[in-house]
Amino acid sequence: MNSEIETSFMKLLSAVQVAKLYGGKHPVVLKAVQEAYASITEVLNKIPLLTVGIVGEEIAFEKEIFFELSKLVKQGIGFLKEKNIEKISFKRGMEFDDLRKFISCLAVPKEETKTSLNDLMLSEGVRNITVGKFTIGAKAAQDNASLSDFLQSKGILSDISVSLGNVFDSEKFDGLALKTAVESIIDNFGPRLELLLRLNALKRYDLGTFTHIINVSILSMYFSSNIGFPKKAVMDIGLSALLHDIGKLYISRKIIGKKEELTFQEFSRIQSHTTLGTSLILQYTDAIGFMPAVVSFEHHLKFDLSGYPKARFPRSQHIVSQIVAICDSYDALSERRSYKADYPPDAIYGIMLRGSGTNYNPLLLDKFFKLIGVWPVGSIVALTDQRVAVVFKENQDDIFSPVVRIIYPGREEDPVDLKGHKDGLKIKCYLNPWTEGKKFLHLV
Repeated sequence: MNSEIETSFMKLLSAVQVAKLYGGKHPVVLKAVQEAYASITEVLNKIPLLTVGIVGEEIAFEKEIFFELSKLVKQGIGFLKEKNIEKISFKRGMEFDDLRKFISCLAVPKEETKTSLNDLMLSEGVRNITVGKFTIGAKAAQDNASLSDFLQSKGILSDISVSLGNVFDSEKFDGLALKTAVESIIDNFGPRLELLLRLNALKRYDLGTFTHIINVSILSMYFSSNIGFPKKAVMDIGLSALLHDIGKLYISRKIIGKKEELTFQEFSRIQSHTTLGTSLILQYTDAIGFMPAVVSFEHHLKFDLSGYPKARFPRSQHIVSQIVAICDSYDALSERRSYKADYPPDAIYGIMLRGSGTNYNPLLLDKFFKLIGVWPVGSIVALTDQRVAVVFKENQDDIFSPVVRIIYPGREEDPVDLKGHKDGLKIKCYLNPWTEGKKFLHLV
């Protein structure tokens, strides 16, 4: 049905464009409206209410975001935003005349009317079509939908789950399916991988079984694409990140989740996941290449080679292993587990900075935090003037002073740049969405 919704929206915008050129009753306009009407009513025969929204610069229906459509109708999105429209709802029972009048109302130039679009629609007798803006709660639901929902809607989690399960069960391994799953993430989100990171910042505590490997894969792809790796390499990096911890499938869950200090034997068993995973992956190099095996072996090796496993003939850690190691550590420190609390973002920065030059490539680590910032996009923070804000954008030349949006008390729509703020406004502390930040989630 999603393709039908996309077609309907395309035909709607096309009819609006024609009406802007020819006026409301021209035969060309009536034909365009008829095509849009037929397309929308076809959808309404299947669902009683069709609500299409604009989230940022993208077209959305429920939890599906139409990235390709959004590229094609970028000008139309801008037109609707100029009209202060964030959502359009079509109700079953809509008649042709309703749609014709609605499109005519939309096509009226702003300077030619002194009334609001809703009032104009009311005066024209438009029924079963409404327009408006998202309420705060509804917009938060759009922005904060869980990462697993996004990936599940594309079938990506299912593909990854089946592929990894088949590897472990020594069944037929479909390397193409796993590659396709990674490519789907790139194709569906591309440069918008930052959106997934934003969702992660607020909904980490609500994600599913493959959370960690998905997080590390997305973070690795986002990082590598932003430092200049081409798409093919980014896909290989994402695939390697997906498989970097597969050796842990051989290790007892009691050891993996143990709250107490590990014994020497247990810690040695944990360390063995790098070689166990490498041995497993090497059976499938024809399907997925050698890079996943390299990353599985090296991701705990450390930049100065002081980590594990100890190689008989040590060599420098591959740059892809260095990227995955940084992303792996960052996500692990961010996770809340039964045996550990999640660290606040500024503490994570301090911990990882202490490993610069030993655990991590210092140049890559510096680039990573310039991109991610100390407080990632989507983080809820308390400011020094007692207000609460959400991080909106990073400042690469001052990673401690991002651009924020005030959410409490009141809500300021204009972003506030903390870099060189005239009143010396800064971030006082991070508000964890598990605890003190939870009461602000509905405002984000």
